[in-house]
Amino acid sequence: MTESDSALEYVLPTRNISVTTVALASLVGTTIEWYDFFIFSSLSAIVFNDVFFPSGIPLISELLAYGTFAAGFLVRPLGGVLFGHFGDRIGRKQLLIFSLAAMGLGTFLIGLLPTFSQVGIWAPLALLVLRCLQGLALGGEWGGAVLMTFEYADPRHRTLYASFPQIGLALGLFLSTATIAILSGTLSSQDFLSWGWRIPFIASVLLLIVGLYIRSTILETPEFEQVRDRGVISNLPIAEVVSRYGRVVLLGLGSYLIMGVVFSAYCVYGLGLMTKVGGIPRTAGLTAVALSALLLLVTIPAASILADRIGKKPVYLIATIVSALLAFPVLWSMTYSESPSLVTAALLVAYGVLWGPLYGPQAALFCELFDARLRYTGISLIYQIGSVISISLTPIVATALYSVGGSTPWLVAAYVVVAAAVSAVCVKKLPIR
Repeated sequence: MTESDSALEYVLPTRNISVTTVALASLVGTTIEWYDFFIFSSLSAIVFNDVFFPSGIPLISELLAYGTFAAGFLVRPLGGVLFGHFGDRIGRKQLLIFSLAAMGLGTFLIGLLPTFSQVGIWAPLALLVLRCLQGLALGGEWGGAVLMTFEYADPRHRTLYASFPQIGLALGLFLSTATIAILSGTLSSQDFLSWGWRIPFIASVLLLIVGLYIRSTILETPEFEQVRDRGVISNLPIAEVVSRYGRVVLLGLGSYLIMGVVFSAYCVYGLGLMTKVGGIPRTAGLTAVALSALLLLVTIPAASILADRIGKKPVYLIATIVSALLAFPVLWSMTYSESPSLVTAALLVAYGVLWGPLYGPQAALFCELFDARLRYTGISLIYQIGSVISISLTPIVATALYSVGGSTPWLVAAYVVVAAAVSAVCVKKLPIR
């Protein structure tokens, strides 16, 4: 850290705006962004393989649908670098408004797309383009939303306030999954595949209007204003992050791994596994995921409060180890139990409870790795590249491992355990408490 960096210390905001107001604004915005993103994720496993990728070979259709799902993650690092560059140069607020508008537009247009049977190859190509627009927007959204709360909050409570955008993920997942579950339960399979799946995408425009209004009322963070006032803004943030924080970024990516793999293995790949192989009704599977997401509304802030008191690393490490221990029983329940109640209980524990101590403290954990001049770019790099490595690739890797493993989930469970081991080592080496 340079002399100019070390002079940048936290100052309490003097403007007439509370950190709670900022946190709620970030929460609403990220809820909308994640709702939009998860609508696509949930339908990838149960609709898009039939509507946009009908190959006649189920495995091929499923892999193509998951590939488009992954594309949204592959462009997220580009969005993180692009938004991070301008977020570290011109401020956090403007980028947050732009990212929300881009996400909302992409989601709304997906709901209007023609299907493969109507326009052929143009349908999946258009879907891919709009998914990439979603990915670019989300690539910039997370970093800005986290920094708005982290840089406004008192250092003693930063983990809690930085977790508000993380709670937005749980709310977005709950709302999207619950919406699809309701439609799936009230419409016939034919109507749901024909037009019902479009409703959540088109209806999202209402959330977009609300979110844009709320975000327009918040102000720039005091820490960034201090950076700007002192004239120490970085000319090329990405270059400085790579040269000064290269090792930290790599450790952050390793730390991220278990969080992304657990989410994707259970809530994306697992959703298809339990409904297509395990005999769990689609509505029951969606309800299990929705209830787990609802539980995260409690476990994310609770874990973050605990992390403010005893440290982020201990909380993260314990959740990582227990997640590894539960991988085999959770995937067994999805594949062989044929019991919606047992699957729901497994998800409530493995995702609803244990994912909170991973995802909640993660925002502040990454923020503390970088100084304010480079923080937007630094945390975006870790989070977005980490998403590509873990969340986007896991459904594809898991599908292949399931096939190689003789149509059993044991290699998939082993994959979760390996991810946990890598994350545990990297978290231990992070240069913070």
